[in-house]
Amino acid sequence: MHTHDTSRWTHDHVFGQDAVKSGERRTLIVVVITLVAMVVEISAGLAFGSMALLADGLHMGSHAVALGIAFLAYVAARRFAGDSRFSFGTGKINALAGFAGALLLAVFAVGVAWESVTRLINPVEIAYSQAIIVAVVGLVVNVVCAFILVGGGDHHHHHDHEHHHDRAAVHQADHSHEDHNLRAAYLHVLADALTSVLAIVALLGGWLFGAAWLDAAMGIVGAVLIARWSISLISKSALVLLDWQAPAPVRAQIRRLFEQGDDRVVDLHVWSVGPGIRAAVVSIVTHHPKPPAEYKARVPEGLGIVHLTVETHLCS
Repeated sequence: MHTHDTSRWTHDHVFGQDAVKSGERRTLIVVVITLVAMVVEISAGLAFGSMALLADGLHMGSHAVALGIAFLAYVAARRFAGDSRFSFGTGKINALAGFAGALLLAVFAVGVAWESVTRLINPVEIAYSQAIIVAVVGLVVNVVCAFILVGGGDHHHHHDHEHHHDRAAVHQADHSHEDHNLRAAYLHVLADALTSVLAIVALLGGWLFGAAWLDAAMGIVGAVLIARWSISLISKSALVLLDWQAPAPVRAQIRRLFEQGDDRVVDLHVWSVGPGIRAAVVSIVTHHPKPPAEYKARVPEGLGIVHLTVETHLCS
């Protein structure tokens, strides 16, 4: 029985997901800051009998949970990057975590809206000086966290892969805006900062002009804005999870690359398998079929196609 060395045609499906992303480190830093702020506020609330500090500390805890999910998603994607049970790698864990984070953000928006409407109907007495201090502290913490999350990019380039689909992985850094997991973490921090800003405006208005209704009104405004962010992220991450086709310009470019001479593309599927990376299946009808490697060489690495399958049909 003869054995053949087929190693040159086999490959893994890691696509760079085993590298530590800068988003992972930044998210961990923000989780630590949020947890420290939570402990400080809860401790101060218990020590000084301040319900405002205690409530905001518990609120910080809810965001720490959401940010923790984002961090664990990065760890899981990296930890299982080489697991062959994932058909196209672990890149979609990113979108799944983003989707979960967006759902939590929607729940947060509903909670803020419900509490605001309740306070419009049944106003409660507000300790303005304490509440303003809490809002300012929360705003400072969240502004710092937001700057940490948006700073830098992924710079883990890999130049030692032999396969076409692996070499394209180096370009995923150019698509950091497609990191739905990081975006979910950022929106949680941004939502908290927004509620702090609106709260400060409302509390100052109530304290200086006696307009207590401003607190509840600003809460409703904030809930609407947060809900819009949440819906946008839910839709974008859901499209990735549902293997939605790549944007029309990307598909049109791929079609142009393959339709040379008498080659005609009769079936084309291009979808996301991770942040900034895609898989593609191309069916070609031609009078003069060429080796698959020749067709694959037509696709530039900048398109981020990390897994390309080409099938040819002889036109008789």
